[in-house]
Amino acid sequence: MNMNHEMHHFDMGLWLLFLAYIVSVTGSVVGLACTRLSAAASDERTRLRWLAMASIAIGGVAIWLMHFIAMLGFAIPNSAVRYNLGWTVASAALSISAVFVGLITIGRTLDVRRLIAGGVITGLAVALMHYTGMWAMQIQGHISYDKLLVALSIVIAVVAATAALWFTLVLESPVLRFVAGLVMGVAVVGMHYTGMAAVRVTVDPTAPLPGGPEVFSFLFPVFVIGLLALAVPITAVMLSSDRGAAESQSVPEPVAEVAGRHR
Repeated sequence: MNMNHEMHHFDMGLWLLFLAYIVSVTGSVVGLACTRLSAAASDERTRLRWLAMASIAIGGVAIWLMHFIAMLGFAIPNSAVRYNLGWTVASAALSISAVFVGLITIGRTLDVRRLIAGGVITGLAVALMHYTGMWAMQIQGHISYDKLLVALSIVIAVVAATAALWFTLVLESPVLRFVAGLVMGVAVVGMHYTGMAAVRVTVDPTAPLPGGPEVFSFLFPVFVIGLLALAVPITAVMLSSDRGAAESQSVPEPVAEVAGRHR
């Protein structure tokens, strides 16, 4: 017999929401810093390298890792929840790839049309990852969605992602660019929980237990890998900042002074 079933989104407590947001903000801040540095790159290869690191930080950590950390709190009482590893890996690849396309689209300088296009693509990348990740979830029954809330979740992702990219392109202050990371974190987390509010579950107790691992079994190694993956762009951003500071300190002598010496 099929029946509608209640769901718990914070089965482990609200602290999981804050952990998910912190992870998302961390990935966003690092990724947006790489995006900013890509605009100042001297050649196209260097620019693409920065954007690749940005895509891993945003798509892999801020979006993908945040999603599955938040899913630790998702539970259906008296029903098993498992994950298809193939779709889980595919959701990560899709997220990173789509963010990369979105970041390339915005270009080096502020152009409203390119910014909107990049924001739409990046916001859709958040939604694409979420719903592909949800497709990976296997339960004893059927999952459906409230279409209005799904649409709202996509709008939240697109608007906030566009705002974060605008902050990154326009603002010079590192503190204000950190605010862009906070906004991007809101985009990802807000989209996630709006999307989860759209979920409707119909449980069939007679259905066989779904195959695949629980989220606990693969999330810890993925969490460690995600943190290690962030180490590369963080190091690159810090080295770039140190190099820029050193160059600004080594100011050349004033032209008038040099000219005076040669009189």
